[in-house]
Amino acid sequence: MDIVERFINYTKFDTQSAEDSQTVPSTSKQLIFAKYLKEELEHEGLEDVEMDEKGYIYATLKANVKKEIPTIGFISHYDTSPDASGANIKARIVKNYDGKDIVLSEGIVSSPSKFPEMKAHIGEDLIVTDGHTLLGADDKAGIAEIVQAMCYLRDHDEIKHGDIRIAFNPDEEIGMGAHHFDVEKFGCEWAYTMDGGDLGDLEYENFNAASAKIHIKGVSVHTGYAKGKMLNANRLACEFNAMIPDTELPETTEGYQGFYHLLAMETRTEEAKMSYLIRDHDRESFEKRKDFMEACAAKMNEKYGEDTVKITIKDQYYNMKEKIDPNMHVIDIVLQAMQETGVPPKVEPIRGGTDGAQLSFKGLPCPNIFAGGVNFHGPYEFVSIQVMEKAVDVIVKICEITAGFND
Repeated sequence: MDIVERFINYTKFDTQSAEDSQTVPSTSKQLIFAKYLKEELEHEGLEDVEMDEKGYIYATLKANVKKEIPTIGFISHYDTSPDASGANIKARIVKNYDGKDIVLSEGIVSSPSKFPEMKAHIGEDLIVTDGHTLLGADDKAGIAEIVQAMCYLRDHDEIKHGDIRIAFNPDEEIGMGAHHFDVEKFGCEWAYTMDGGDLGDLEYENFNAASAKIHIKGVSVHTGYAKGKMLNANRLACEFNAMIPDTELPETTEGYQGFYHLLAMETRTEEAKMSYLIRDHDRESFEKRKDFMEACAAKMNEKYGEDTVKITIKDQYYNMKEKIDPNMHVIDIVLQAMQETGVPPKVEPIRGGTDGAQLSFKGLPCPNIFAGGVNFHGPYEFVSIQVMEKAVDVIVKICEITAGFND
């Protein structure tokens, strides 16, 4: 099976995760695909294949040399984003892309004028959707690349390698993918998530992240008798949000700049609920951002009365750079692999997070490598077949280079 057939087959499974679920995985339909993956890995001849009750899959490609080589791993997630439908995905191939608009379906056009990233793939074969669902390259492209690389190494015994562990997990898109990942069972000295973007992406810096939940208690009174009595939570929610600087939002920042993001809000006169994301690459600035949110709540309470505004802030993940810096050989190997496979590296900070961030803080250094998808989480998502093939080459080369790590 080639990588295109493998990937398109994966997209036929609806594996959307759910933010508000209390189960693991967050949706039972993820387990349907997980069971399929487990059977596929067994069919392809990998060893130690297992899937736990939460849907985490582990497997091994055994070493083909006797000398001591570090055990390394490759990881991808199989859930897709809640931001767009993942059901009834109709993937198709646009061969030899000519740089012009792609009509996904009637009235839905993917245009390089809106998505200039498309221009980097002129002459390549692109897998796209029909414009009504996401594609699922995030991160089924990563899974396809890992499985394809393991099959290639299986069939090319001349390429020497140590034990290679692979793992596929649910619920990355809702920030829970690494929570139940068994690092001890995985048994690797280091690993790589294949969950990055376009060709050459290599990421080992990410945001420090926290969530902030705001609860505003209002007082509802008939508007005809409201003077001196009503406390309109709708208005207070607007007032709270107005304290957030306009220059520190996702839509007004880039690179290493942090932000506050109003993710959701539900309001009525007597009650308002607001959900924020807090992000910053710098740990000290991150702590100051959390303090600022607390101060905003305190200012509101001073004005409108104690306990009018309650805030709950929870850390979600931290910048993996703290854990990668002492283990830079993990990055050096990828850079060498990219150089030897003709991939220009793009080392940039992630304006987000990956499972690798949490795994790095669980003792498994785990930077993020490109999987090829572009325009994630929406109906204009696409992936280049040639970029997926390059990702396979990089995985194979990493395994080969690691075989000589202790020489």
